Amino acid sequence: MTYQKRTKDQLAQRVARDIHDGAYVNLGIGMPTLVANHLPAGIEVILHSENGILGMGPAPVEGQEDYDLINAGKQPVTLLAGGAFFHHADSFAMMRGGHLDICVLGAFQVSASGDLANWHTGEKDAIPAVGGAMDLAIGAKQTWVMMDLLTKKGESKVVAQCTYPLTGIACVKRIYGDLATLDCTPQGLKLVDKVDGLSHAELEQLIGLPIAA
Repeated sequence: MTYQKRTKDQLAQRVARDIHDGAYVNLGIGMPTLVANHLPAGIEVILHSENGILGMGPAPVEGQEDYDLINAGKQPVTLLAGGAFFHHADSFAMMRGGHLDICVLGAFQVSASGDLANWHTGEKDAIPAVGGAMDLAIGAKQTWVMMDLLTKKGESKVVAQCTYPLTGIACVKRIYGDLATLDCTPQGLKLVDKVDGLSHAELEQLIGLPIAA
């Protein structure tokens, strides 16, 4: 039986499904911003952006973008009733003060024990982009990573030990990937779920690490 990877929107739906009612959530640059479009109906989730927004809504309808209202990735966003925008320093005080329940970040590498590398590949021509990732990774009550599990070359981005510069140590609780959802624990990786048609053994072979059932 063959398997199909989750699309970016399917992955965003999977992440959104685990966000609890009343949560304050920061969505990182890139794929994580898609989560805003898939939050379940009937619950209230307060979205935070590190450039100083609280109460973001889904992406605006095409043609109704307001480029004075953007997220940290410079994408136009909407503001829900009761939403607010404020100084950058106040936003970072929220992040550093432990006021966010969840942050969802992208990553270059995540170790089995939850170390995160997401701001620099170490390559000479790469442009470092740390932003607020270090503050978010350590400041949020839960740090989740949303990413493809393999590089374009087929190498696992989930590793025994990160080789890229670290953003945070043992901070990632869960990895939401295109092939599977994995928990990072002090004992290593634990399987939450995987796409249909992909066996446990095949997943372990792709990742190159043992994964507890």
